[in-house]
Amino acid sequence: MDKDKIFVSEEEEGVRLDIFVAEQFEDMSRSYIQKLIKDQAITVNGKLEKNKYLVKVGDEIEVNIPPAQELNIKPQDIPLDIVYEDDDLLVINKPKNMVVHPAPGNYENTLVNALLHHCKDQLSSINGVIRPGIVHRIDKDTTGLLVVAKNNNAHRGLAEQLKDHSITRKYHAITIKNIKENQATIDAPIGRHPVDRLKMTVIQGGRHAITHIKVLERFLDYTYVEAQLETGRTHQIRVHLSYIRHPLLGDDLYGVKSKFNLQGQVLHAKTLGFIHPATGKYMEFDAPLPSYFNKLLDVIRMKSKKQENS
Repeated sequence: MDKDKIFVSEEEEGVRLDIFVAEQFEDMSRSYIQKLIKDQAITVNGKLEKNKYLVKVGDEIEVNIPPAQELNIKPQDIPLDIVYEDDDLLVINKPKNMVVHPAPGNYENTLVNALLHHCKDQLSSINGVIRPGIVHRIDKDTTGLLVVAKNNNAHRGLAEQLKDHSITRKYHAITIKNIKENQATIDAPIGRHPVDRLKMTVIQGGRHAITHIKVLERFLDYTYVEAQLETGRTHQIRVHLSYIRHPLLGDDLYGVKSKFNLQGQVLHAKTLGFIHPATGKYMEFDAPLPSYFNKLLDVIRMKSKKQENS
């Protein structure tokens, strides 16, 4: 069983125990943290506390991560676009319409199924049976780069960088309407929507979230942008751009139905950089825009020119 000890700082005082621990382990869901608390795998100063316990300065939180169960997800021979691979990790360029890991009702044709076939038993077990090797996720309809850990040491090293917000994650996207500023920072907390539980939203008491936006190209009705994550909350870019009234093109959940025939939001994880957990060297990777994204940009450019000349 893996053990981690965390000490509460002055800035973190007053946060619920389950939220505090989830903040420290961005690769673990809050529901999983709550399960660990219920299973008595998390203690505060050697004592058991409930999810709603408010942490205090100097509290010692011990998190006992149970060993993974035997993997029972079926390996599948699904082609992978592997950008980089060594004994510790892989960098994958994920295609559109691929779910990262299995979930109830969907146990096949995910990235994890493909990884189990490619890596055999060489995947980290920290995230358990359903998410072996998965350090961070991108949405089903989002394309682009993510890193996968082959062992627990690599997983811990990458997870620590996620927690410290030191991993470089730059996304390219197309938003609705014209963003006036060349650069902007969106600093707004994100939490579960109080009514629509399928959605996240900017909400008081949500988890700290920062996104940096840079305009790459403007059109009459759309903007091509780069969005750099400082934090990594669920649906962060989608929620933040919707919050400033520039939702992603194709994002029916947080925006409006698109005039184009799209499968989900136009969002691509283009650049990924991190310190290799074994070598200590910084590595950065870049994935070209998928063909649908380039074709869409060409169509929008052409339509914008016609509108300008009419």
